Amino acid sequence: MKTFSMHVQSATQYEHIEGVTSFVGEDESGSFGIRASHARMMTALSYGLARYQLQDRSWRYLAIPRGILYFVDNALYISTRRFLHDADYERISTGLLEQLLNEEEYLRVIKESLYRLEQEMFRRLWQMGRRGAAT
Repeated sequence: MKTFSMHVQSATQYEHIEGVTSFVGEDESGSFGIRASHARMMTALSYGLARYQLQDRSWRYLAIPRGILYFVDNALYISTRRFLHDADYERISTGLLEQLLNEEEYLRVIKESLYRLEQEMFRRLWQMGRRGAAT
């Protein structure tokens, strides 16, 4: 069976996997698959789980918070902010859920901080306007 190599990279991680027979991912148009000798392609991956099969027919899972996929010269390149990689579906699903919840909490804190900053700026502008009107 023909194989290809896969390179998964983030700002802090890099994995090089040999002997990949197929890759299944998802982009905005839906689910798609790649096998060895696939035509050159590039797409933006959606948030979620991708999977790939090795020569021994075992499946591995890759959790990504979006990313760019590029397939060229029988090599698959995935670039993302970060990723989780595991053979156990349950473990990686739990990891993905935890990652999603952490990101949601982080975004909530940022939005709350921006709201407080905005309110403080309006309060100060209002005070400056009152002082300017009093003189």
